[in-house]
Amino acid sequence: MTRWINSIGWLFCVVYATIPCFWLLVHPRAGYWRSQRYSPYLILLPLWLMMWIVTGFVSSYWRHATLYTASWTWAPAIALFVVGVRIYSLSGQHFSLTQLGGLPEVLPQHGEQRLVTTGIRSRVRHPIYLAHLCEMLAWSLGTGLAVCYGLTFFAMLTGALMIRMEDRELKQRFGDAYREYRRKVAAILPRI
Repeated sequence: MTRWINSIGWLFCVVYATIPCFWLLVHPRAGYWRSQRYSPYLILLPLWLMMWIVTGFVSSYWRHATLYTASWTWAPAIALFVVGVRIYSLSGQHFSLTQLGGLPEVLPQHGEQRLVTTGIRSRVRHPIYLAHLCEMLAWSLGTGLAVCYGLTFFAMLTGALMIRMEDRELKQRFGDAYREYRRKVAAILPRI
């Protein structure tokens, strides 16, 4: 049973660790993707799938290496899962599915170009990335797998780079309104 749960945690972290890399393909080239006649997702989604395969292949060697085995670690892990799901839920409020899917970033003349600064976004600019981090930390903590911790660390590094690029792209799109919002609201960890 433990091996099965650990495998799910590893695969989950493989997919989630590639999310910032996916967006690193989008944000620096948002203008390019918007200029295309075809849907950029015809290229982006297969590239993301390839990232899963490569990340899974590269990390598979360490998928059974455990740093610790302790059943009590699942208690804080479950708390992190719950927090992550709650943040996902709050992130969906005041934000459309097209915004969640990144359509305004990549589709030309996309009608919905609005800066959302209400709800959870009044406390944190990138709540979905915070939810991703909670979920990855939960799997890392619960399974004790070195590979989950490594993939979480990788996601944090690439995520920090991606957030910088996304902030730059949002400044171009929303100008002074985004600059002021960025000045007042933290990127990932809410200010107390």
